[in-house]
Amino acid sequence: MNQDTRRQIRENAQYLRNVRPLDPEELQEYVEGQPHPAVVRQVLREEAFDLGLVEREDGTFVPAPEKRLSVDFHGVERFPDRYEQAVLDLLTEWGGLEWDSGESGDQLRERIRDIKERYLRGQAVEYDELTALGYAVYHLPDYYAVAKYVLAALAADGLLPSQLRVLDVGAGVGGPALALRDLLPDDALLDYHAVEPSAAADVLEHLLEDSGGNVRWEIHRETAEAFDPASPFGGDGSGGTGDGDGDTGYDLVVFSNVLSELDDAAATLYRYVEALADDGTLLALAPADRNTAIQLRTVEREVADGGPATVYAPTVRLWPHQSPDGESWSFDRKPDIAVPTMQKRLDDAGGGTGEFVNTDVQFAYSVLRTDGKRKHDVTPDRGIHAPMADAENYVTDRVNFLGVKLSHDLAEREGANPLFLLGDGSQKVDHFAVLTEPSILNEDLRTADYGDLLSFENALVLWNDDEEAYNVVVDGETVVDRAR
Repeated sequence: MNQDTRRQIRENAQYLRNVRPLDPEELQEYVEGQPHPAVVRQVLREEAFDLGLVEREDGTFVPAPEKRLSVDFHGVERFPDRYEQAVLDLLTEWGGLEWDSGESGDQLRERIRDIKERYLRGQAVEYDELTALGYAVYHLPDYYAVAKYVLAALAADGLLPSQLRVLDVGAGVGGPALALRDLLPDDALLDYHAVEPSAAADVLEHLLEDSGGNVRWEIHRETAEAFDPASPFGGDGSGGTGDGDGDTGYDLVVFSNVLSELDDAAATLYRYVEALADDGTLLALAPADRNTAIQLRTVEREVADGGPATVYAPTVRLWPHQSPDGESWSFDRKPDIAVPTMQKRLDDAGGGTGEFVNTDVQFAYSVLRTDGKRKHDVTPDRGIHAPMADAENYVTDRVNFLGVKLSHDLAEREGANPLFLLGDGSQKVDHFAVLTEPSILNEDLRTADYGDLLSFENALVLWNDDEEAYNVVVDGETVVDRAR
């Protein structure tokens, strides 16, 4: 098909899109040479994002809604069977029907062990076919669940448009890609770009092959450092409104479990922040382990301190012109997913110890914006609230303050007082709320979700010399409420 035919199909689609549903059999009559309707349909699918069109079940195309993305989400119970089967197909192609046993099973288990060991030591991982398969078996299910929880939360906050342009940096075997695709309603459009130089891109490509007509995807086999996020997005670079006048930035840039592998994570992240649309969002995800979660906060602070980015969530900076310090090992936790069949097979064949089962859904995340928007658009009043930055001035005093809940219960012993990490974006040393006397007046401390903003009234502040942190004692005289 020549470019003139494509141009005529586009021009007629732009003219008729707001008049009536576009039927390829009708549209072909307006094009010189009357190409086959199947050709017209393929062009409309390829150009759908730039034309702002979605394909309906009857085969016609209609304008996509121009609104915020609304998703139906009720948690993640298991890794979808269709994706697991796709991974099993790759495993069978690689190691035969009994891929989990014999020499192939031993190789895969040893590679997963090596991946985990190198990861904990901060060493580089060799990304070949075997490593990609190991990631797909051991990490893809929980990465999928993590991404789905966070992406659903972004949509619930109205941060994602229904015509969505996404750049997934270090896309790996596809956790965020699959989660995002599954979240989208039928009338949404997705223009998805993955940056992935390793053999993991082969797994991702296999998993994306059955994407519907409303999903346009491309894999860029380059490193995050080498890829230019300001390069053309494909098509005419329009924002998907059908008139060519939209943004030329990404609505969502994702860095999922890749920051620890970059030579200069902050500099790389900063460069990609600049590729966001005016109302775009950058999402960075990291495992919940101490090193990577703390590194995520360090990188977040460098980027937010050095440029136009604002921390939208969860570590919102409530006090103007203040930035946090301290360790801030902060992560969220969701219910475990069911054990995937492929993990059970590999683990059972290796002795059934649970070594190759990974169903925990625990993660650190950072959401950055360049429009100044914050999840909690609240500025404390110094006449009412004490900033955590001044904690040394009110040790042993009772004070009022605002703080974001940044952990689940951290108490290590059964029966110990519940313990929660707090932050207001000004703290120089970590603050932990200690619930010593639960009551109906302070129940919100225990029941609030990770990332919720809390108001503390009459809380006792003490210095914990053993932990080198401040304890915010919540007792019978303290009132804790979710701040609205």
